[in-house]
Amino acid sequence: MRFKQIFIILTTVIAGQFCLAQTNPSAVVEDFKPSATTQQGRLYPQVNSEGRVRVSIPAANAQKVQLDIGGVKYDLKKDEKGVWTGESAPQVEGFHYYQLNVDGASVPDPGSLYFYGASRWGSAIEIPAPDQEFYAIKDVPHGLVSQKLYFSKVTNSWRRCFVYTPAEYDANTSKRYPVLYLQHGSGEDETGWPVQGKANLILDNLIAASKAVPMIIVMDNGYANRASQTPPQAGAATARGAGGMSAFEDVVIKEIIPMIDASYRTIADRDHRAMAGLSMGANQTITITMNHLDKFSYIAGFSGTSNYPRTDAIDPEVFMNGRFKDGAVLNKQIKLFWLGLGTKEPAPFPGSVAAFRAMLEKQGVKYTYYESQGTAHEWLTWRRDLYQFAALLFK
Repeated sequence: MRFKQIFIILTTVIAGQFCLAQTNPSAVVEDFKPSATTQQGRLYPQVNSEGRVRVSIPAANAQKVQLDIGGVKYDLKKDEKGVWTGESAPQVEGFHYYQLNVDGASVPDPGSLYFYGASRWGSAIEIPAPDQEFYAIKDVPHGLVSQKLYFSKVTNSWRRCFVYTPAEYDANTSKRYPVLYLQHGSGEDETGWPVQGKANLILDNLIAASKAVPMIIVMDNGYANRASQTPPQAGAATARGAGGMSAFEDVVIKEIIPMIDASYRTIADRDHRAMAGLSMGANQTITITMNHLDKFSYIAGFSGTSNYPRTDAIDPEVFMNGRFKDGAVLNKQIKLFWLGLGTKEPAPFPGSVAAFRAMLEKQGVKYTYYESQGTAHEWLTWRRDLYQFAALLFK
């Protein structure tokens, strides 16, 4: 009997988390509350103190309904009124995209706010973190996030970016500001940082506490396709492809930076210009900045590097056309090279970042490394990254 009990316990371990509710429903702590991402006036989705996610949806004629989160599908149960309800195993703290599966069709949860991620508008849930105060709305001066529309000759299309200006920007009209260009990840867009990432709130709080220099932040769409190329299929990730990466690089260098410098009171030189990005955006950031060190002196990769997805040793003589072969020269050009990673990130991110760090250390390139404890490849990791990185900028 003892061995049988041990076996049952061991079989409940999924992705390092105990799913005791699957074998013992009474183990679920019944202190569920609506999430920060639950639509106003709705009761579900909910989160409890264990980090379990509970959803509920009326679907009287459905045969099977599941909650799909974290790569696992959880069966929901139907009551006599035709309402399906159920919960997940405990989730890692932070921000997680999810969906419902109704008779094989994946659909958003009608009770959740919608976010653009995983190449679609859909549901997400916030698992509360103990340090959420740094991105909370506080009684401090708040900056402005505005939408900037522009026509791109590179893509022959209208594009937009979101621009954060600090609270003092409109009052102090004689002052000029440094600029951080901040990129989202794969399957996301320019709404990622101002919505999921809470970039404006993070900077509001840092600036109010005198922990960060007041700065402008530009958040653009990392997907771009040249006008001469066939448009990609819906959902295709072109940003890392030949057209996407080089096209976006041209958009940044030839269009976005000149536009921002002409439209805002920027300090338009490399000493006051930074670029950072997460995952795919980290790949883009390192590639673009290293190709244009005449324009950038601060560089950051959140959960990503330009060797992704490879994890093997990097030869600096050939990697990125030898951009990293002379560490002494780079140390004179780059004021801050910053890398961040969550401790629960999936493969290949830990391996690819480790290989990149090893190359930097071999070449003597100075860099700062930060680990977000207990978080995975998701927005809490990247919020923490921005909080740490922004505090070091332009000083």
